[in-house]
Amino acid sequence: MINSKCKICRRLGVKLFLKGEKCLSPKCPMVKKPYPPGIKGKRRKKMRGLSEYGKELQEKQKLKNWYHLGERQFKKYVKGVLAFRGKVEDATSLLIEKLEMRLDNVIFRLGFASSRIQAGQLVNHGHFLVNGKKVNIPSFQVKKGDKISLHPRFLKSKFFQNLQPKLKKQKPPSWLFFHLEKLEAEVKSSPTIEEAAPPAEISAIFEYYSR
Repeated sequence: MINSKCKICRRLGVKLFLKGEKCLSPKCPMVKKPYPPGIKGKRRKKMRGLSEYGKELQEKQKLKNWYHLGERQFKKYVKGVLAFRGKVEDATSLLIEKLEMRLDNVIFRLGFASSRIQAGQLVNHGHFLVNGKKVNIPSFQVKKGDKISLHPRFLKSKFFQNLQPKLKKQKPPSWLFFHLEKLEAEVKSSPTIEEAAPPAEISAIFEYYSR
């Protein structure tokens, strides 16, 4: 049976990397079955056109699942940015900045986790410190100058020992500096939408929540 997370990607028609390394392998359902789930999915040669509302809903679902957020939490982010729309130069960049600077996303971007789902679990279990203090809230917002490090008691754990080879190959975004030997990172600047490369049309998401 295809995992429900894989069905989300197939339904939305885009890879959201919800299953970590499996998403990069030939076993990825989006490679094997690049059509919507369901018995008749493969036979849908011509998909029925979506309404404007349907397109906006689809874009919203893409970004919400990309960052592994619940509806209430995601809506709060968007509504918060919409409240400043007209007061900020680029609302799209502001939304992506807030989502990218969540602690769970930072852990994922650094390569400590193969998916944002796993990153959230690691944060929940208290594996990381921010400026020397344990933070177990995935939505915690880091800021420029913050230092993120692995909790000392987990340094010798089998999980992180096995992770070392992968971390050496990982290339964090330019706004994060990662010191491999210390397993410590620093937020150097604000993330850009170009590097974040969200799989959705942000303007459509704003329209969806503006109704």
